[in-house]
Formats: sequence, C-alpha cells, structure tokens
Amino acid sequence: MINKKIQDSINKQINAEMFSSYLYLAMNAYFEDMGLKGFAHWMKVQAQEEMCHAMIFYNYLNDRGGRVILESIEKPTFEWANPVAVFENVYAHEQYVTSLINDIVSLSMEEKDHATTAALQWFVTEQVEEEDSANDILNRLKLVGSDNSALFMMNDELATRVFALPSPLTGKI
Repeated sequence: MINKKIQDSINKQINAEMFSSYLYLAMNAYFEDMGLKGFAHWMKVQAQEEMCHAMIFYNYLNDRGGRVILESIEKPTFEWANPVAVFENVYAHEQYVTSLINDIVSLSMEEKDHATTAALQWFVTEQVEEEDSANDILNRLKLVGSDNSALFMMNDELATRVFALPSPLTGKI
C-alpha cells in the first residue's frame, strides 16, 4: 500500500498532467484559429501525451493500492500575442511540471518509497525531452522573427509529428 503523502502528491500530479493536456488543447485551438494547422497538430499530439502521462500516474496509484481522487481542472489561458508567446508559455509550463516531478522524487526518497522513486525516473528523463523540445521550437521561432515563409516551413515541419503511446502505458490502456 502506498503511503498517504505519496498518494496525495501523485493525485496532485494527475491533476497537473490533465491541466497540461487542457492547456495544450487551448493552444491547439489558438493555432487552428490562426490557420497554422501544423502548430495546431503539434499541440494536439502534446495534449495526447500529457493525458497519457496522467494515466501513467493514475495506473501507478491504482497498482500500488492507492486511491485516485480527481479534482477540478483549472481553466487554461486561451489567448496569446503570437506563436513566440505560446512557446514561451509551453517552455515555462514544462519547467514547472519538471519541478513538480522533482518534488515527488524528493518526497519519495524522503519517505523511502523506492518503488515510486524508480517509477518516477521515466518522468525525470521525459521532462528533459519535453523542455528541450519546447525550447528548441521557441528558439527557432525567435530566429524566424517576422519571416512568414520561415514560419510556414516550421508549420509544415510540426505537422509531421506523430503520437506514440509512452512505453509505461504499452499494454495498460
């Protein structure tokens, strides 16, 4: 049975991951409205990934005999000044999620919950990738500046992103 402190922190993380999915769907809608379908597609895939992350935590808590308690999901921002502002938000949000995961890792180590510490290592690695991806796109958007042809080239590139079920969920959903 998982201890209550860990259970509570994982329940908070489930909510944070679901909020992340909701936020990326809001960004998807923003880009759809702008006619940037490639950027919109990238955000939709990101939203799917975040919901999968929530489900990994959900399944883990159930597997450990914990109780999943779903809370309200905060309303996300839905307006931004431009694509750069969107990806500044993405990058900052991913840094925030990294801090949340690091907090759970620290708690699991403090509580000597080795199973949770081990399970969280996948997320630690995943967050390095998430931050790098967001920062890469943000830096490229800043380089593009007001060059619409370069923006449309990025749009075409982002449209090629493919959703892949995260490995901890293979065979679980």
